[in-house]
Amino acid sequence: MAHTRPTYLAFAAFGSLWGAWGAALPAVRDAAGVSEGQLGTALLCIGAGALPAMLLTGRAVDRFGGRVVAITLVLMASCGMAVATAARSGASLAVLLLLLGATSGAADVGNNAVAGAAERIAGRAVVTRAHGVFSAGVVVASLVTGGIEAAGLPVVVAFGLVLAASLVAGRALWPVRLTAGTEEPAPVAVPGRRSASWVLPLVAAGAVAALALAVENAHQSWGAVFLADQLSVGSGLTAVAPAVFAGVTAATRFAVGASERLPAGALLTVGAVAAAAGSTLLARSSTPVAALAGMALAAAGTSVLFPTLLRATLHGVRPEFRGRATSAVATTAYLGFVLGPVYVGGLADAAGLRSAVLGVAALAGVLAVVAWPVARWAGRAVATPAVSSPGARRPRRPVPRT
Repeated sequence: MAHTRPTYLAFAAFGSLWGAWGAALPAVRDAAGVSEGQLGTALLCIGAGALPAMLLTGRAVDRFGGRVVAITLVLMASCGMAVATAARSGASLAVLLLLLGATSGAADVGNNAVAGAAERIAGRAVVTRAHGVFSAGVVVASLVTGGIEAAGLPVVVAFGLVLAASLVAGRALWPVRLTAGTEEPAPVAVPGRRSASWVLPLVAAGAVAALALAVENAHQSWGAVFLADQLSVGSGLTAVAPAVFAGVTAATRFAVGASERLPAGALLTVGAVAAAAGSTLLARSSTPVAALAGMALAAAGTSVLFPTLLRATLHGVRPEFRGRATSAVATTAYLGFVLGPVYVGGLADAAGLRSAVLGVAALAGVLAVVAWPVARWAGRAVATPAVSSPGARRPRRPVPRT
């Protein structure tokens, strides 16, 4: 419990930021006085800030533990408030989104490293449940932000609530150490040769995770557009699409997290097949009900992919190296999160939005084939790192069950 509570609070704060952000985006755009095209360009700054921060955060988390995560969460929420209050031009919006991306990227790596450590100590599927908490936080915060706007209050109020949640999470995270409660030796330096041998398996696992996040964010970003453009759904109802996707994602993650004996291989394969089937159903839908059913099926499938890939790959990593290993996988995976909506947009321009959604189904089909073999290989490759004394050997750990 000592590690799981801070983990869940961290993911709740992280989800609340992005739920508030999604709901507040139109207001932020209007306050900054930018066009749709200028907004799209500014949003790229989030990814530009996140990627280098994610690369650098792992080593700091290994050394300082939960204190790093606590600080990044509070800074992230503060940047959200700054965007809501100080972004009054395209230039100021871009700069503030760069900072928001950097702090949120750092928080992302830290959250997942703490979740992995908590799972190792608790012996339960903490990572999957934590990602469910994140999705639930997105749904709740988006609804609360919508209520705040409907009441005529400024969106900065919503980000103030996010800051309060981040402070609560930060207080719980501050004493957390990634090595606490384990039987591992004291932290030692990572030998250069062995550390280098981790790069390929971790990047390979991250590349597979990038496909999973590309599928997930493609649906999350384009679902409302599909309803509006392909099925002529009114603007007031298009918001149902992201809400359904996030809600099903949260429910599935909680359900899977409660089932301790589901094998990782089956979860990855079945999840990817479900995502492909849901995407295909959406692409071929002719009614809003069929479209939402396709989104729900895709959400259920994609929801388990990234958390399961993280668990299967990083389960055997020594605690003192967990932050760096998490950083390598998460940074590579984040490329898929950024590029997924771009992939859909490019295909839509070339062949139409329905064909673009079929392109998302194709990505999920590739995942169904490669996800488990790559995750199993990467997990075994990093499960026996170099040890501090010559001649010492450690047994490999089995790939986890969810």
